[in-house]
Amino acid sequence: MRAELSQVKAVLFDLDGTLLDTYQLILDSMRYTIATELGLDCSDEQLMAKVGQPLAVQFTDFTNDPALIELLLKVYRAYNETRHDAVVRAFDGIPEVLAALKEAGFSLGVVTSKRHELAQRGLDITGLAPYMDFLVGPDDWPEFKPNPGSVLYGCRLAGQDPSECIYVGDSPFDIQAGNSAGCITIAALWGMFSEAVLCEQEPTYTCSRPTDILSLLV
Repeated sequence: MRAELSQVKAVLFDLDGTLLDTYQLILDSMRYTIATELGLDCSDEQLMAKVGQPLAVQFTDFTNDPALIELLLKVYRAYNETRHDAVVRAFDGIPEVLAALKEAGFSLGVVTSKRHELAQRGLDITGLAPYMDFLVGPDDWPEFKPNPGSVLYGCRLAGQDPSECIYVGDSPFDIQAGNSAGCITIAALWGMFSEAVLCEQEPTYTCSRPTDILSLLV
C-alpha cells in the first residue's frame, strides 16, 4: 500500500467533521427543526444518523412528504445559517496539514454534501479556502455520497486518475463513495462517527489526528 501512496497526486476532503468542526451546530439545527416542525424529541444518534449525505436525504428518516421536507429544509437552513459564521472552525492541525500538502505539490479539493455556497463560506471564514483548488457540492453534481459520482468528479477536477487520489472523510458514506470511486480512502477518526462504524466500510487507512495524514504522505 505504501507503493500506492507514492503515486498519489491529489487529496480530496469531506468538509463537515473532516476539515470543519460543525458537529454541535448540525446537531442543534437538526434538533430545533425536528422538534419545532414535527414535535419529535429524538436522540442525538437519530438526528445525526445520515450526516454526510445531503440534508434532504437526512430528513427522509422523519418523513417522506416532499412538501414537508422542503419546509424542514427552509427551517433548518434559516436556523443554521444565522449561527454558522460565529461557531464554524477548522479542526486543530488542519491548516498546518493543508499547508504542508500544498507545499509538497499535492492538488487539494473538497467534495461535500453541503451546498456549494455555504461550504465556500465555511472555507473562507476558517482561512482554508486558499489551499483548495476546487469545491464540489451537491448542487455541482447530481449524484451524492455514498454514490461515487461526486468523488469521481472531484478527481476529474484535480486532473488525476482516481487511483492517484486520496479521499478523506469522517462518515461511512464518505468511505463508501471513495472506495467505489477507486480512490485510496482515509477514515478521519476525529470526526462525527466512531472508529467501529468507519472500519466496517474498510477504509484503506485510518487516522486519529489530522497530522497523521502527513505521516503517510510527506
